Amino acid sequence: MALEITDQNFEGYLQDGKPLVVDFWATWCGPCKMIAPIIDELITEYEGKVTIGKCDVDENSELPAKYGIRNIPTILFIKNGEVVDKQVGAAQKSAFKAKIDSLL
Repeated sequence: MALEITDQNFEGYLQDGKPLVVDFWATWCGPCKMIAPIIDELITEYEGKVTIGKCDVDENSELPAKYGIRNIPTILFIKNGEVVDKQVGAAQKSAFKAKIDSLL
């Protein structure tokens, strides 16, 4: 199960020192539902190495605005507090793995 990342708790995850992957999504988004099982698998595979969580854009407005999220799903890959990569739209698991591996 993915961590719930919110406007309120984001900074804590950003400062824990681990690379951070944030999936911006919404319950009504078809492509978001398609990648949800992939995100869940990645959480298990990278446990302890990378923090992976989801941010519901309907319940949080500050984070999507801060990072200019215009389309969902958008997945941000953050290292040392900086966005180093992003994926807009659904993708294969291998594409997500390659981006996460580049954070390590």
